[in-house]
Amino acid sequence: MKTKYMILPLVALGIAVTSCKDDMDYHEYSIVDKDFIEKNFGNVGGFMTDLYNTVEYDFGNFSSGAMQAAATDEAEYSKIGNSIEDFYNGGWTATNAKSTNWTNMYTGIQSANHYIDFFQGLKFDDYELNPDYAQQMYRYENYVYEARFLRAYYYFVLVRQYGGVPLIDHQMAAGEVNTMSRNTSDEIYEFIIKECDEIKDKIIRNYADLGSMALGQTESGRAGKIAVLALRARAALYWASPLFNPNGDKERYKKAADYYKDLFDECQYQGKGLTAKYTNLWDANSFNDPAIDKELLFCRRYYKNASGDNLVETNNYPVGIEGGTGGTCPTQNLVDAYDMLNGKSINEAGSGYDPKNPYANRDPRLAATVAVNGDVWPSYQKNKLQTYYGGTNGQPLSGATTTGYYLKKLCNGAIDLSASSKYKESRHTYLNFRYGGALLDYAEAVYQYTGSADVTLPGHTMTARQAVNQVRNRAGMPDVTETGDAFWTKYQNERFVELAFEGHRFWDVRRWKEGKKFFTSITRMNIIQNADGSFTYNPQQVSRQWDERNNLFPIPQTEISKNGNLVQNPGW
Repeated sequence: MKTKYMILPLVALGIAVTSCKDDMDYHEYSIVDKDFIEKNFGNVGGFMTDLYNTVEYDFGNFSSGAMQAAATDEAEYSKIGNSIEDFYNGGWTATNAKSTNWTNMYTGIQSANHYIDFFQGLKFDDYELNPDYAQQMYRYENYVYEARFLRAYYYFVLVRQYGGVPLIDHQMAAGEVNTMSRNTSDEIYEFIIKECDEIKDKIIRNYADLGSMALGQTESGRAGKIAVLALRARAALYWASPLFNPNGDKERYKKAADYYKDLFDECQYQGKGLTAKYTNLWDANSFNDPAIDKELLFCRRYYKNASGDNLVETNNYPVGIEGGTGGTCPTQNLVDAYDMLNGKSINEAGSGYDPKNPYANRDPRLAATVAVNGDVWPSYQKNKLQTYYGGTNGQPLSGATTTGYYLKKLCNGAIDLSASSKYKESRHTYLNFRYGGALLDYAEAVYQYTGSADVTLPGHTMTARQAVNQVRNRAGMPDVTETGDAFWTKYQNERFVELAFEGHRFWDVRRWKEGKKFFTSITRMNIIQNADGSFTYNPQQVSRQWDERNNLFPIPQTEISKNGNLVQNPGW
């Protein structure tokens, strides 16, 4: 961590975080100081917008084109030699610490502390006679709560990754920072929850009611009360999980369930809930369609220019089409996780699964998430995908899918990367917190606290089963009927499917401490076209390395070298 005092470096990322209606007024600052920022509303607002640019997203930018999913049983990256392989081939060390989040999150915390310490109480006297002065002040006075939310969010990213980290809640000089010891993970989670408790009733409830600057929509790309409640609840769930709860304190799950109830109550008040269609969640219209935005509680709005961007498509479109280079390819593990339409798993008696026609009559979320052999994908294409060996999109072409599949989810299949295309970009949304995910989180908290899928906690109105079934029913899937351990297995599978490629699997398996169960192998599907045009499907299991130390990242060795008070995580 490096800290400068009063003069604050901000990296111009070339992207913007936006609201649902108004785009944030993005400013690219190389070096700015207090005197410059406090001159007018625009400068302060620009500083705040830059602060949002540390919020996570993963469209294949995690590791030189690879999504973090490729370090899990969700996916495999098709281009051999990418550094994502370090997570499972033994190349991950304290000197190769994958430290981007350490650097980025502490940069965000530094910026938030700088704002909180130095930019409160401004009056902007030179603008007092402007007709919009009161409205601008209304927004300005909310900024401190946005900064506190973001600081808490950045600490959540750090604690889930490293466990305890140095807790820096005010501006410090570099020399002081580099003497800080690690706080415990308990102290970090307590800080996050305390911050959320303190600001939840102070931050703007809904940006659609921003004084007379009413924007007409909720601005889910910007922190309001719902975002604060969502962060508090998720932090509590992680804190209750085995990785951070070695003594098995069940009351932590109760607290998480209560926090989720508070979130749902607020969502009901603000008209939030599930979208009509699963695929709406990453539709380009989520920026301005209230029917889609209703599920988005806090998200990263991503675009490079007014027309948008094509990062996720460039990184993941199939080899064999113009502009397609392969990328993060779903595994057979994930494909097998999708139930049949009758609700039974593919290996369950009476499911009706046909290994010769493996994608028929499956959970509709499979077709929404995974591009399979024979699909028309991207959607602007006329030709069907040929992911079989020797096909136009298959091995042995360089960069072609190694698993038999390509990624659909998060991509806008109408984007055409060919040289002659006029539609090459659109806006994208990364789903940091959404209502469907909150329902699954709540189900976990209630089940782990009560040991039952069908117990309603005092003061609550929903069981774990009811929460899971809301998510499944939206997708057109029947209710979960299992009980006991079988319910938990079904729950984990539902989470795998519903939240695929949204950045959860990597952390879920770690916080459950089940890496040996899920991350020691993946399965590819090798597809062969027969002479009569039919296909033979040959699954191939590929081993991966796992060590229990991998539940937490190593503290970067460069940080330990600078600061002798930092203690490395176990095993590293």
